Amino acid sequence: MDPMKINGFDYQRVPVADGVSLQTAVAGTGSPIVLLHGFPETHLMWRHVAADLAADHTVLVPDLRGYGDSDKPAEASADTYSKRTMAADVVALAKAFGHDRFALAGHDRGALVAIRAGLDHPDTVTHLASLDVLPTLESWDVLRGVHGAVGWHLYLMAQPAGLPEKMIAAVADEFYGSFLDQWAGNSDAIPEDVRAEYLRASAAATPSIVADYRATAGIDVAHDTVDRDAGHRLAMPVTVLQQDWGAALGFDAEGIWSRWAADLDHRTTSAGHFMAEEAPAEVVKAIRELLAR
Repeated sequence: MDPMKINGFDYQRVPVADGVSLQTAVAGTGSPIVLLHGFPETHLMWRHVAADLAADHTVLVPDLRGYGDSDKPAEASADTYSKRTMAADVVALAKAFGHDRFALAGHDRGALVAIRAGLDHPDTVTHLASLDVLPTLESWDVLRGVHGAVGWHLYLMAQPAGLPEKMIAAVADEFYGSFLDQWAGNSDAIPEDVRAEYLRASAAATPSIVADYRATAGIDVAHDTVDRDAGHRLAMPVTVLQQDWGAALGFDAEGIWSRWAADLDHRTTSAGHFMAEEAPAEVVKAIRELLAR
C-alpha cells in the first residue's frame, strides 16, 4: 500500500467552498457513507474500515479542511474553522458526488464535525457514528481540575493566534508524535510509514490545526450552546463507540450522549483512541449495525 493512499480508492480534489477543495478518496457503489478523520491524522486512519465498507457502499474519505492534503485557508475569521463551516464542506462534498443524503462517521475532530452536520443538516445525514469524543460543551464541562491535564493541548491551542503556532512548530514531530504514542492502545496498529505521513501532514498544517482547535474553544461553544439551550437533538440513529472515559474521569458518558441523541446506541471498547486502526473489525461491525437501523 502506498502510505499516501488507501489501496483500491480513487483520489479527487473536490471544490466545496470558495477557494477550498478537499482531497478525497472514493470507492465502492451503493448507499453513501462519508468517513471523517481525527487528530493528528489524515483520511488514512480509515484505510481498513473504508476498504471493508466499500464492498457494498459508496465510501467518501476526505482530508478535512485544514488537514492532510486538503486546502488550508488562512484563519480570516472565527468561522473559518468552525465545525459549522467544516460540516458545510462535507455536505457540499457529498453533493458533488450526487448524494443529497448520506451516512456519516467521524473520529475525534471529525466526530465533532459530524455532530454539527447532524444538527445543522438533519434531512441530509441519515445515520451518524461518533468515535471516541464527547460533544463540545460536555468536553469542556468534564475537563476540570486535575482531569483537565488530559486535555492540555486543548488549552494551548485555544490561545490567541501566534504563540501556540510558534511553540508547536518548534517541536512539531515531538508534539504530534506524543499523541500517537500516548493515545494508542496498540502502537503497532500505526505502521511507521503511516506514522511518518501523519507527522508530515500535521507539521505542514499547524496553523490550520490550531485554528480548528481555537474554534472549538470559541465559536463552536456558541453554536452548541444555542442548540443545547433550545433542546435540539440529533434526529437520526446515532452510534457512539468510545473508551470508558466515564470510569476514568468520573462522569456518565452515555447519559451525556442521551441528551443529544434520541435514538442512541452507546458502546465502550477496550481499544485505544485510534480504534479504527486498532480494532477495525469492531468499528466496521458498529457502523454496519448502525446503517441497518
